[in-house]
Amino acid sequence: MPKAASKAAAAPKHKFIVDFSRPANDGVFDGAAYEKFLHDRIKVDGKPGQLGESVKIASEGTGKLAVSSNIPFSKRYLKYLTKKFLKKNQLRDWIRVVAVSANVYELRFYNIADNDDEEEE
Repeated sequence: MPKAASKAAAAPKHKFIVDFSRPANDGVFDGAAYEKFLHDRIKVDGKPGQLGESVKIASEGTGKLAVSSNIPFSKRYLKYLTKKFLKKNQLRDWIRVVAVSANVYELRFYNIADNDDEEEE
């Protein structure tokens, strides 16, 4: 006897948020290009770009992107793809990916001002 679809199955299993508001406000980071990159690169069943109903990418306000998944999806995989995007756009030397909480990543600039003061002394 097949199981009936429940409300719990419709709810996302994993939901991760990437906050890129700091670099986006400075005009360095393109959120639309990042969203397209994730859509093209996330693999479902070994096939990139075919998200279907299992993975959804949506904007949450300005400077935030939510990735929700009904299938097993690792937070580390999202960080890997984010770093790959930064490297592709030559931003990896200035921006880093930091875990703020259990389900949230934030893109921050490196603190290079502190290092310059030490080198001058």
